[in-house]
Amino acid sequence: ADSAEEVERLMASEPVDAVVSRTVPLSARAIAACPTLKVVSKHGVGVSNIDVEAATARGIPVYVTPGANAPSVAEMTLGLMLAAARRIGWMDRELHEGRWSRAQDGVELQGRTLGLVGFGQVGQRVARVGLALGMRVAAFDPAIGEGATPVAGVRMLPSVEALLPLSEVLSLHVPLNRHTHRMLGAAQLAALPRGAILVNTARGEVVDEAALVDALRSGHLHAAGLDTMADEPLPAHSPLAALPNVVLTPHVGGSTPAALAAMAEGAARNVLGWLQGRPADPSACVNPQVLSSSIPAH
Repeated sequence: ADSAEEVERLMASEPVDAVVSRTVPLSARAIAACPTLKVVSKHGVGVSNIDVEAATARGIPVYVTPGANAPSVAEMTLGLMLAAARRIGWMDRELHEGRWSRAQDGVELQGRTLGLVGFGQVGQRVARVGLALGMRVAAFDPAIGEGATPVAGVRMLPSVEALLPLSEVLSLHVPLNRHTHRMLGAAQLAALPRGAILVNTARGEVVDEAALVDALRSGHLHAAGLDTMADEPLPAHSPLAALPNVVLTPHVGGSTPAALAAMAEGAARNVLGWLQGRPADPSACVNPQVLSSSIPAH
């Protein structure tokens, strides 16, 4: 299905037991229209396109596939970080257009501090490579206490506010929810060291885009590498597309064949396990409160 309306029509007319969701919205209306629906699984980890509240009200578990696309997203993060630091995208375009434009103002990452907002499987992978490059690495994650760290050599901080002034490269690895929506605004960007680099492979809406554009134009930020934007597809006249110090990719961090296959397999395992009475690990469920009250079909 290519649209929310098409999903709603389909679910109103067919006895659907399970939904595997990618990017099209799964609305409260669609969930209400389908009395047979028993389980939902996201093909990925971000559930901002699924009305989880409506599913929870019906006692329907919503699963995700944590870790399935983590290697690919982490590698895209590193690619954007390196490209933004050295203006790789800009030089590539210049040479393709016949100009020998040699940007020699690139940022050497060794010795710089990499700040990670969110320290799950993707953030931890990025941290290990940052350490291997000779970077200092600091992170904040509300689920991990200050001091304790899953990756040796990473300094865990008590808040985003404590992380920002240290982060010469800041990379975002958080889900989109009411706590993270526009969590990086003008004040937060101003708290980053002058010449910092922002990398976002999470969700575009986590950043106030107008404030980001201002920080890039003013030179407060050296560059940004963005796989996600607030409006997707990127509007034709977006100021982000006109800035020479922005590297853009079209939300494909988790879209390698390897990651797509792993997410598809994980999503299928989630729904089949629930329908066959062998539920997946509760940590893969975003509304685990329904698990104790729901009885899987046998």
